[in-house]
Amino acid sequence: MLKRIHHVAFAEESGAAVVRRLQEVFGLEVESEEAAPGFVERMLPVGDCWLQALEATDDGVVRRSIATRGPGLHHVAFEVEDLPAVLDRMARHGVELIDREPRIGGGGHRIAFAHPRSFGGVLVELVETSSETDR
Repeated sequence: MLKRIHHVAFAEESGAAVVRRLQEVFGLEVESEEAAPGFVERMLPVGDCWLQALEATDDGVVRRSIATRGPGLHHVAFEVEDLPAVLDRMARHGVELIDREPRIGGGGHRIAFAHPRSFGGVLVELVETSSETDR
């Protein structure tokens, strides 16, 4: 069901301070950068998973999250093999789903989110990677 932690995401207002800090302290490099409505997503590899920096660039989900919870940890993402089956299992176990069906997210992967109320206040993302890339 769960294959691994895919990434841990940090949210911040504009300025990319988290990325700069990860680069200067740990020597990490941005491997990919992708613009989305209201934010820029930057992926930094760490071993077999990623750190994701979400920089709010306009109104949208990242800025709303920062307004509600402040900057910092945004979500934890788990890689799964069969996302529709995992969503079905979660629903049967009473997990409050934000996405009842997979949608396309960063890197072209199928993703879905579960509400933080179902996981101790932590937003959980599920990622089904394609065979072409594991980002």
